[in-house]
Amino acid sequence: MPGSAPIFTRRSCLKPLLGLCGLLLFQERAIAGGQIEEPLIDSVRTALSSAVLNSAPPIPEFTDTEGRLKYLRWLGATSEKLRRRKPDWETRKEFLQTVWYESKRAGLDTALVLGLIQVESNFRKHAISSVGARGYMQVMPFWTRVLADGDAAKLFHMQTNLRFGCVILRHYLDREQGDLFLALGRYNGSRGKAPYPDAVLGARRLWEFSG
Repeated sequence: MPGSAPIFTRRSCLKPLLGLCGLLLFQERAIAGGQIEEPLIDSVRTALSSAVLNSAPPIPEFTDTEGRLKYLRWLGATSEKLRRRKPDWETRKEFLQTVWYESKRAGLDTALVLGLIQVESNFRKHAISSVGARGYMQVMPFWTRVLADGDAAKLFHMQTNLRFGCVILRHYLDREQGDLFLALGRYNGSRGKAPYPDAVLGARRLWEFSG
């Protein structure tokens, strides 16, 4: 499994207050859907087309005991934070297990992905924005054209939605040469404007884990 790639941003000096204020503006509704359709390089197309509907979430694999223990500590701590939004333990476990797997697969910070999900859909699996973006990470239906059948309903499947969202964010980070502020703006269709990136970065702080 690929390691987590470092993410750099020239906006690392953003004030916490701005991020939290932006978060309050966005967290109550599904607000994404501004992604713009564009030609995709083969690696992105392949990553999206491999988002098949599995019967169960991916099982994390570890090369050493310490890695597994760190994951289990993260799972326990993050599960407690998510309990109010997803009361059922098995549902939380499958969701977090998949978020962890897909974020690591895309070389993304897991707390960043959780922060983005909070801002995008407030952890609602079947959220739909005013322009039709769907699911946890509010993926626009046009992205499913890389699939053989182009079935946008598949974006409500947990792993498919999280795979698409993480691959799309990774694609935008690469396009913006690692600039997280601009990549988040591109994800939302508001490139160069502060409210959306500030909201996601503020939410990320709520999901950081140092154990």
